[in-house]
Amino acid sequence: MGESFGAKARRFMGWYSTDQVEADQDSFEFEEELAEVTPIVPAPRPSLAPVVREEPVLSEADRSRIFTSHPESFNEAPAIGEAFRKGIPVIINLTDMKHDEARRLVDFAVGLTFGLHGVIEKVTSNVFLLSPRSIEVTGDLHQSRRGSFFNQG
Repeated sequence: MGESFGAKARRFMGWYSTDQVEADQDSFEFEEELAEVTPIVPAPRPSLAPVVREEPVLSEADRSRIFTSHPESFNEAPAIGEAFRKGIPVIINLTDMKHDEARRLVDFAVGLTFGLHGVIEKVTSNVFLLSPRSIEVTGDLHQSRRGSFFNQG
C-alpha cells in the first residue's frame, strides 16, 4: 500500500522519521463492520380524487341582486371576492382609488373571475362588471368589448 498524504507531508516537514511513519502505517487495522440493513418500504399514497365545486344555488331574489363596490383601497378586495364566490355579480367602481391600487384590484378581479370561470367586463375606464359563470350578460356591453384585453376569447 502506498504512503498516505499525511505521512508524506510529515516526512517532508521532518516531523517523523521514515521508520516511525512506516510503523504508524502498519499499526492500523481496518475492519469493516456491516450494519444490518432494514429495507425502506414507502408509505402508501392516498388515492387522488378530483375536487368538484358545486355551483352556488341562487334563489330568485339572489339572481336579481348585484353587489356594487366603490373601494378606496385594496383592503376591500375580500368583500368583492366573497360576493363573487357566492355567485353574485359584482360591479367595481375604481374612481376613488389611486392608480397603482386600482391596477392591483383589477389584477385580483381578473384572477378571481378566471379561477371561478366567470367573465370580467370593462364597462367604462374605471368600472368593471364581474359575472359568475351562471349569469349571462347581454346587450351593448358585448359589442363594446370587442378587442378588449380582458376577453380575448
